[in-house]
Formats: sequence, structure tokens, C-alpha cells
Amino acid sequence: MHIGLIGLGKMGFNMRARLRDAGIDVTGYDRNPEVTDVPTPAELVRALPTPRIIWVMVPAGDVTDAVVNELSGLLESGDMIIDGGNSRFTEDQKHGASLAEKGIRFVDCGVSGGVWGLANGYGLMAGGEAADVDAAMPIFDALRPEGTRSESFVHVGDLGAGHYAKMVHNGIEYGLMQSYAEGYELLMAKDIIKDVPGTFAAWQKGTVVRSWLLDLMVKALEEDPGLAKIAGFVDDSGEGRWTVEEAISNSVPAPAITAALFARFASRQDDSPAMKMVSALRNQFGGHATKAAKPASS
Repeated sequence: MHIGLIGLGKMGFNMRARLRDAGIDVTGYDRNPEVTDVPTPAELVRALPTPRIIWVMVPAGDVTDAVVNELSGLLESGDMIIDGGNSRFTEDQKHGASLAEKGIRFVDCGVSGGVWGLANGYGLMAGGEAADVDAAMPIFDALRPEGTRSESFVHVGDLGAGHYAKMVHNGIEYGLMQSYAEGYELLMAKDIIKDVPGTFAAWQKGTVVRSWLLDLMVKALEEDPGLAKIAGFVDDSGEGRWTVEEAISNSVPAPAITAALFARFASRQDDSPAMKMVSALRNQFGGHATKAAKPASS
């Protein structure tokens, strides 16, 4: 199997490597000449056998729009585009309708795994026609962790369903990180607690709150005890907001996710230990940039 991949950033670069390791030929394009395999998207299209499959791994919004629109003028009927970025589900439906007029197939795929996906594999949530998802299954199987497919891959439903599931996944992620971070701040505030990092480390095996996020929290504290190098400023990339908007639209109570989103807004006004931890966790699992702490005043 030979596919194209557009976008060789933090995740796309690793995905290309994992696919190649699994025996899938990948021709990648990126604007960065140091990592791209071909100089232009047109060259990428010419390098692929038909029917072509191109995985798009670029930032959601205008960048994804531009890439999909450019590919729509280069691809032929029967070719397929898979959007593996964090697009909003309504954009998938728009792209799918536009591409269908030219006979170009479209699948949306939510991807979780961050910068650790190369070694660990990715959790995948696909939306689209069953035949199109089945045609791309060798790609999904190469990207996901080894083992039972249903534990790391799901065909969620119609077009847009994959990114809708990933949106909710990220909303849950907001709430989980906020809970760990608030627990961290409370432990830090109590004078009888003498070993905060050790407390979290002791929760890694056997407790009901053990998780990969907890493991990453312990790792963050090992690398920067007290989180002195990180400011308590936490950005949001959109999925949390969309989750809250969908909760409102569907009259579904989502107080934990909503509070976690609002806590990120608060982090941009006041530094806090809890938001330092959320920032550290985002860096650990996704390679998201942190903001340097202000120098201590003399």
C-alpha cells in the first residue's frame, strides 16, 4: 500500500515513520524542506498510485480548508482524503459534500496519542462511509497500538462522527487534567504533606485514579519539581469550547468539562499551581508549548 501524507509536524512526522515501519509506503509533503519528500502537493499526487489515499494532518480551520480545496483540484474520482487533524465535525460535512461532487471520497478521523504515538500507537475514531473506512483499514491498523482493534479503533458513524467523538474525548481530557491539577494544588497547600511527587507516584499502581495522565504527571514532576520553569498559563485549542457548545445545544449537563474550560480562561489572568500542572501535562502528552515562568523578583 502506498499513501500520501500532508503535514509533517509533531504528529504527522511520527505517523509517517510508524506507517513506514509497518510496511506502508508513504510519500509526505510539508512546507518545511527539511522533512518533505516532494516539493509540492501536485508532485505528491503524481507520486501516488490510483485510487489515491492522502492523509491530511494539518491545523484545523483555514489551513485544513486550504489543503482540502487544493487537493480537490488535483485528485480524481475514486481518490480519498482522510482528515486526521482536529477539525470541527461541521467542517467535515462541508468538505465531504464538496468533494462528493467530484467523486472524491472523504473520511474524518480523530487521532489521540500525541508525541508518544510513534512508540505507543494512536487511538483512532473514524467517520464516513463503511466502504471508505474499510479501504483505509490497513492504515488505521498500522497506526493504532497492537492488540484487539476495538480497543484502539472505532468506526463511530457518519461523516463528522470521528471528529465529534474526538471532540468529546478532548473535553473529558480537560476535566481529567483539571481534577489532577486541583488535587496537586491542594496537596501542595497542606503543611503536613511532605512528599507531593511521591504521593502521585504511589497512585500509579492499584488505585482507582491510575491512568496514563497520572504517569505523565509524575514524569513532569520528576523533570521539574515544583514546576518552577512553567507559568500557570494554559491555552485551549478549540475542542473544549466545542464540547461545551454541543452540551448546551443538546441540553446535556457537562459541569466538570465546562469548569475545566473556564479554569483555563482564568489561568490567563493569574498564575496558579493547578494551571502549571495542566500546562505541564499538555506538554507531556502532546508536545504543546509551555510558557516560561517569570523570573523571580529580587
